[in-house]
Amino acid sequence: MSSGELLRKVEELSDLELALLLSLVANEHCVIHSEKESLELLGQELQLIASNTFNRTHALVECNAHTALDRFTNSLLLESTAADDTDDGISIEGPFPSQSRADRTESGSRALRLPDIAILQNLNQADYDVQIQVLELIRTKRIYTKAAVFTAPKGFCVIIIQDTTGPSLNKHLIDHLFMSHHHDPEAGFVNLETASEWIEDDRSSLSSVVRKSIVPRSMHSVERTITETDIQNLLRQSKNVTVTAEAECYLQNIITFLRLHRAVGGGVTPRATRYFNTLIQCLAPLHGLEFVTPSLVDLAARKIYPHRVVLTVPDRERSLQYGSDLAAVRAYLDGMSAEAIVEDVLESVETPL
Repeated sequence: MSSGELLRKVEELSDLELALLLSLVANEHCVIHSEKESLELLGQELQLIASNTFNRTHALVECNAHTALDRFTNSLLLESTAADDTDDGISIEGPFPSQSRADRTESGSRALRLPDIAILQNLNQADYDVQIQVLELIRTKRIYTKAAVFTAPKGFCVIIIQDTTGPSLNKHLIDHLFMSHHHDPEAGFVNLETASEWIEDDRSSLSSVVRKSIVPRSMHSVERTITETDIQNLLRQSKNVTVTAEAECYLQNIITFLRLHRAVGGGVTPRATRYFNTLIQCLAPLHGLEFVTPSLVDLAARKIYPHRVVLTVPDRERSLQYGSDLAAVRAYLDGMSAEAIVEDVLESVETPL
């Protein structure tokens, strides 16, 4: 496939599909925020994206404060059958089959494996041990149970979805998440809406001799599916992207300003810097560019740092060392957010011409 055809295919993707595509190209993991009321729909949309757009197996695990470690691990595992490889099965009651696997046992008659894409809902509410298990899965590409060790498939991706006001994830897990994305429910759920239309059409034609087949993958034309070859092409192009001295200087200035911002208490880590460099190179091919522009650096900063930046507490704000009033500092920090800090830094750093 030519670069022009691939670019046209990328231009048709939704924001959620682009977020997952960037994670797959970089071979990393991401966190997606949305409103609490829309998390269930977001999980369903991501399942359809995994099946339809990327032709990959997936598992959705809903977490809460009472999620046990064994139950979480078993919920991640898929039965290694032909049905899982194609993922074509879909019930008339909904656009995709049930993803609940919490009661699955590891019997010798079942061959289990990890999915290509693990969608973890409300992981931030889960126990510390569960979050550390996910961190180990990301780091080692393996997950351990009482009976066996399971190795993640090539291109394995973890997507964490959570609401914008919930508790924070473990700081070490946050640092291993490549990028973040906020999905506005007003933007809709394209795949889910399309699937619902197909189901309604099918229900209205139950008495017809010829019926439409409700298969998720058929909702997308073959030309729209992002294949492994497409991902490898984008990866190859990203490695050939030119980062000029001016663009690199701009990137480093943003990092420096973030570290020195009076409202920042941490989170601007070396790993974040490495991800920052990776993301700007992955973004360029999606825009049909062979070099990095300041606007791509700005976009990457908005994806890399909002979920990482830790706000300082008033008692530790550095200007107190030079005579600032504590009440004034509290007023300054009141209502401050990581997103606002990133925007403040981008406005402060001089953009290269």
